[in-house]
Amino acid sequence: MGRKKVDASAVSLTSLRAARLYRLLTLLRNGPQTRAALLRRLKLDVRGFYRDLESLRALGIEVNVGDDTKYTLVGEVDDALAKLPFPDPGLNVRDALQLSIGNSSAHRKLKQRVNSFLNGPRGGPNKPR
Repeated sequence: MGRKKVDASAVSLTSLRAARLYRLLTLLRNGPQTRAALLRRLKLDVRGFYRDLESLRALGIEVNVGDDTKYTLVGEVDDALAKLPFPDPGLNVRDALQLSIGNSSAHRKLKQRVNSFLNGPRGGPNKPR
């Protein structure tokens, strides 16, 4: 039975789920883990665990299960963390503008998002209707 492909932008994460996925990735960084150990450490039931695995797959993060029924992260944890969206931090526009000042790739990415938001879809300032 084939898996259906899900668009990563369609994955919506609550702050609790994003934090749990982060913990799952950091646990897998330490090497292969059994499902029972992961369930215990994440305080999850089996259904929630498989939903989280599906969310990771939808984000392009691969987790394999081996012959010994241990789960393993495919690739580096840093690459996986780069694909894991950060939930809305609840910033106001002034905070976002202040955080976008800098020369790192993270600063530039935030600045681009802030400018896109502030300038609207037509390149001009957003005006209330």
